[in-house]
Formats: sequence, C-alpha cells, structure tokens
Amino acid sequence: MNPYKGLPGHQFWRRAISIVEPHAVDPVVEPKFRIEMSERVATAGSCFAQHISRRLSAIGFNYFVPESGAEFGSGERAARGYGVFSARYGNIYTVRQLLQTFEEAFGVRPKSEQPWLRPDGRYVDPFRPSVEPAGYACPEDVIASRQAHMAHVRRMFLESDIFVFTLGLTESWVSATSGDVFPLAPGVVAGAFDPMYHKFVNFDVDEVRSDLRSFLWQLKSVNPRVKVLLTVSPVPLIATFENAHVLTSTTYSKSVLRVAAETAKRESDWVDYFPSFEIITGNFSGGSYYEEDLREINGTGVSHAMRCFLKNYTASSNNESAAQTDSQGEAEQQTETAARSRMNRVVCDEELIERVSF
Repeated sequence: MNPYKGLPGHQFWRRAISIVEPHAVDPVVEPKFRIEMSERVATAGSCFAQHISRRLSAIGFNYFVPESGAEFGSGERAARGYGVFSARYGNIYTVRQLLQTFEEAFGVRPKSEQPWLRPDGRYVDPFRPSVEPAGYACPEDVIASRQAHMAHVRRMFLESDIFVFTLGLTESWVSATSGDVFPLAPGVVAGAFDPMYHKFVNFDVDEVRSDLRSFLWQLKSVNPRVKVLLTVSPVPLIATFENAHVLTSTTYSKSVLRVAAETAKRESDWVDYFPSFEIITGNFSGGSYYEEDLREINGTGVSHAMRCFLKNYTASSNNESAAQTDSQGEAEQQTETAARSRMNRVVCDEELIERVSF
C-alpha cells in the first residue's frame, strides 16, 4: 500500500508547481470562510498590509475605517495617513505590539511611556511616531490625541466582521520598566535611547504563539462574530540588531511568524491563514515579484496574491473582479516608485532605521 497514491494534485510539487504557469500557482486549500462584500473588513500590521487594504478598498469591499479623518480634506487625510489602516495606529509589526494595542483600547493595560521629544522641539507618540508628520506642540496634545485614537481602535475591534492582520517582525524594542513595545527604537526619529530603560528583544516562537493566542481569545470575547485572516509579510528585514547576517535574521523572523500563524489556524475554526508570503517568496516566480532592491514587493506580485484572495475568500468572486485586480496591479506598477515613497514617509516606520543609520 502506498499512502500517497490517489492524493490530490496540490499535494505534489510537480503537479502543483513544476508544470503550472507561475501566474496560475494558487497555494490556498480549503479556506475556512468566505467574505461577503458587505462585511466590514479591518486591517492592521506591517507595511505589506497596506497593499491588501488598498486593493480591498479599490475593488469594492467594505473596508472598515472608523478613524477616517472625515473632518479633514482629502489632501490632509492622505498626508496624515488616514485610511492606510482601519485606525491610525501606523505599523503594528509584532504580535506583542498588537496585543498591547488591544489591551490598551479596552483598559486592560494602559501605556506608561511618556511622549518623545523630536530634535525640532515637537513631540510624537512613542507607539505611532510617524502618524503626525508635524508632530505635537506639547506632551498633553500627544496624550489627548492617543485617547481619541484608542476610541476608534476599540470600535474597530468591536464592530469588525473580518480582521486581517499581517505579522511582520519578531525583533523589537521595549521599555525595560513597563514592557511597552515600540515600533521603532527610541532615538531613531525621536526620544533618547537609554540602555538602562530600553532593551532589544527578539521574540521566540513560544512567545509569539502565546501573544497571538492571548490576543485572539480576548478579541473573540468582545466580538463573538469576528473572523480573523492572518498573513505573514514577505518583505525582508531592512536591518537586524542581532549580530547576524540580515538574511539569516529574516529567515528566523519569518519562520517564527509562519509557525505562530499556523498554530493559530489549527487551534481555531474562525482563524485562517492566507499564504501571500508563499505566493510572493516562492521560487516558482524566480524572484520576479520583488523590486530591484530585492525587498520591496511590486504590483505584479500583489496582483497575484489578490487574485488568489478573491478566488478563495470572496463569496461572489468572478472574472470581472480578478480582471479589476490585475488592472489595478498594472496601474500600481507604473506608479510604484511614487506610491512606495508615499507609503514610507507616512507609515513604514522600519524604513527610517536605514535613513538615519548612515
């Protein structure tokens, strides 16, 4: 008896990859749920999550943005990063950061870090240092803005039907006294690094799985109807603080995040994993989904991922939607440089590490 005899084609490399045209590779198998166009879809996570939110919004999904900046003009909203994610929290790179954001929104774990001072005399929110390009005039303004922001975050968690989170990093900087996690190290763009009060961490697989499990349990307790779709960012680390090559640190980080996402998927029938990471990084594409820097993702790669998303996760996916996704991918490819520059300036906090390190 051969236990592999008769298994479906997607379980064999030759039939699923080798003889399939690269643009047709689809690694999604048996999605756990479908998303109705009317359902409120919220997003958070690393820089790559922005590609998902832009595409969902463009093809008519109900992209849920409680903190929309509707009181401002369209130009000011764009300049200040409204709508990039469902709330104006900027990049949430680590699961620990996501967990702490949730617990702060529901009054479980208040933040203790004080606003950071920039070299120009303006202040920033340590937990979203890039959302206000002009900074704040005083610490009190930072605190008031964060309180208003948290009300939107709370609403997002309570009212979302689908929550899409892109896991980005395992490396982070934290307060040595409170354990607060920052998206950037103090001193990169604001604040002052002090080794007595700030420390580097590189979360291991047990820590990430535990944090993700805690977040999901608490989210479900306040929003019983929510479903969660996890992805892992295919964007490599821009830098590592470990005494290691950035390539090996990237492999470690993405491996830990992928295992954590898989564990969450297996433990809960309302949590699924969408393999955008595998679509972008898979060797079947020959690296063609990356820009010349071999780090940024181009529009063609995003389009492939979103075709698979539409095919497998939308309740009424059709050729018209897929064609619309391809069309937008071509347009995004043509303006990729400008789009990436805008994205970096507004919310890609990680990019700031390289800018100020040379």
